[in-house]
Amino acid sequence: TQRLPRAVGKAKAMDMALTGRMMDAQEAERAGLVSRVVPLERLMEEALGAASMICEFSQIAVMAAKESVNRSFEGTLNDGIMFERRMFHALFATQDQKEGMDAFVNKRKAVFTNT
Repeated sequence: TQRLPRAVGKAKAMDMALTGRMMDAQEAERAGLVSRVVPLERLMEEALGAASMICEFSQIAVMAAKESVNRSFEGTLNDGIMFERRMFHALFATQDQKEGMDAFVNKRKAVFTNT
């Protein structure tokens, strides 16, 4: 009951909490509870495709992005901005940042080492 209103808004959360009404997949997607809905027969293909795309990025940056999004629900906007600023400076000092910039400038695919 604490997280649902933040995700779907007060009115929808109240409706679900008081009536016990369940949401179908399409409504959950519209409400922002899930990022996408796919047919069951394509579920594994979609999940592996998303995982493959994420694996192409620097895992240090992926973890920082995930932590930033998770923290956005826990504190104030100012706290989140300050955290992101610290993450930006920390990530800027990594080899992966240098590799990413070099790959971009030279129009090639980056090869991240997670360092």
